[in-house]
Formats: sequence, structure tokens, C-alpha cells
Amino acid sequence: MVSTTSARAPDRPSWRFVVSHPAHAIALLAGVGLIPIAPGTFGTLGALPLHLWAAAHLTAYLHLAGIAALFAIGIWAAGRTSRDLGVADHGGIVWDETVAFLLVLFFTPPHPVWLVLAFVLFRFFDICKPPPIRYFDRSLKGGFGVMFDDLLAAGYTLLCLAIVRALLT
Repeated sequence: MVSTTSARAPDRPSWRFVVSHPAHAIALLAGVGLIPIAPGTFGTLGALPLHLWAAAHLTAYLHLAGIAALFAIGIWAAGRTSRDLGVADHGGIVWDETVAFLLVLFFTPPHPVWLVLAFVLFRFFDICKPPPIRYFDRSLKGGFGVMFDDLLAAGYTLLCLAIVRALLT
């Protein structure tokens, strides 16, 4: 078996790396993670077309089940890609942002103001990592660790959205 890991992991993954294994293509969102500036932001935006498709074609139960399945796939893909890159949570791995924001979008009213607010809040919590997100980001390793901190950022985002909604009604 040939390993995709070289003696020295690349500083930045390449297109060759993305297509070298299905886990890499998933974790790097088919190359979105190669964007040199703010790949996590673009990975977050990648959730929007997936959400729009799922909302139009799936029941609520199937939509949530799909998000759960994508989370599980992300654990595998992020773990494999992290190992092959030799970095615990490489910035190019954006599947975690995509899946976590899919969860946020599921519970967000489909109005542009709510969607923008959800996006801004999610990016804020994902970047700033308030407690306990930072703790889990540093403590949990492997694919689950990569995915879990973004799930917490999604939880904070949904909590803030619920507070705003309650204040407006």
C-alpha cells in the first residue's frame, strides 16, 4: 500500500493532494480548503447550497439525519487528512465548518437577515473560540476533535439566534 504521507508534510496541500484520497477531497471540500485567504469562511459558505438542496428535497428528519451522517463522515475524513498532512487541525480542512453551519442553517429562519446574522455569529465563535470551545479545540485530537469544536460554535450561534428571536417577539 502506498501512503499519501510524504517524509515532510506539505505546508499547503495541493490539488494533487486533494484528489489523492476521497477523505482529502471531503475534508478540503473539493479544493475549497486550498483558498489561501480565509478558507474556513469559504467552507462555511459551502454549506449554503447543500442546505438549499436538502431543504427543498428532504424531510426534516432526513435533513437532520443527513447532517449527522456528514458529521460522522467528517470525523473519518478530517482524521485521515490531518494524519496525512501531519497537522492536527490544518486550516485547509473546512468540512467541519461546512457541516456545523449546515446544522445552524437547519434551525435558522430562511430570511436573508437571519442567514447573514447566523453566518457572522458562527464565524465569530469559530474564530474566537470562547470557553469551552478553545478547551475542546486544544484537548480533543483526531477527526472528532476537528469536528467537535465547530459543533460547539454552532451551538453558541443557535443560542444567540434564539435570544435575538425572543427579544424581537
